[in-house]
Amino acid sequence: MAKDLTLVPTGTIDAYISAAYQIPVLTAEEERSLAVQLRDHGDAQAAKRLVTSHLRFVIRIARGYLGYGLPLPDLIQEGTVGLMKAVRRFEPDMGVRLVSFAVHWIRAEIHEYILRNWRIVKVATTKAQRKLFFNLRSAKKRLGWFTRQEVEDVAADLGVKPETVLQMESRLANQDLSFDGLDDDDDDAPSAPSTYLPDNSMEPGRLLEREDSERNQRERLYAALQGLDERSKTILRERWLSERKQTLHELAEQFGVSAERIRQIEKNAMKKLRLQLET
Repeated sequence: MAKDLTLVPTGTIDAYISAAYQIPVLTAEEERSLAVQLRDHGDAQAAKRLVTSHLRFVIRIARGYLGYGLPLPDLIQEGTVGLMKAVRRFEPDMGVRLVSFAVHWIRAEIHEYILRNWRIVKVATTKAQRKLFFNLRSAKKRLGWFTRQEVEDVAADLGVKPETVLQMESRLANQDLSFDGLDDDDDDAPSAPSTYLPDNSMEPGRLLEREDSERNQRERLYAALQGLDERSKTILRERWLSERKQTLHELAEQFGVSAERIRQIEKNAMKKLRLQLET
């Protein structure tokens, strides 16, 4: 009986990989039989065996993308998603082994994951850029920037414009930079983009606008307060506008009512104020 991943420890990535490599590889006859069962009868157990028996190939492909600095478990997970899509679309009568058919789907899912997560800002959006992203590193024959001849050679090999090669090379050479900066104590850290923004807060026009707005808000607040009865005004003033704010119990003792009654009066008064200020 084939060993199943659900029967072996999978607490760590090393345990998962070890378990995957213990699952026997299917023969061509076994693979075709399972694929027919899945296609003709929707057999979930057949699909499971097809997937688990090919996990070693997903791991092998995923390891080839470790140079992008992304976690191996995530690469394997995305590759497994591609494998499951391939299993669902596999046609056993085509005379092709599943592993040959699935490679495209496995790589496609891993590529999508890398493009989504390699940088905060997407570096490849068009078809030509995506092709360059995964081929530019291998196309480089030396460190440093491309020469004009190298740019034209890469463009010709990949079927893209030289300008697209130069643009992608520039994107790959740059690094993400926090807008606000992360380490204020590092003198060697590059200046954050936010440091180049002008400070317009002290411009005379903005100061006047802010003062007018604050004065208008105060006038509307005082006008709204005048519409309240004296007890409500006193409670709001003592609870919110005084330097030493009184508690509900202190005001309850002052007015000879319960603290809950003071809370209700305060709530109703605040509601009236909001209605006045919103109009």
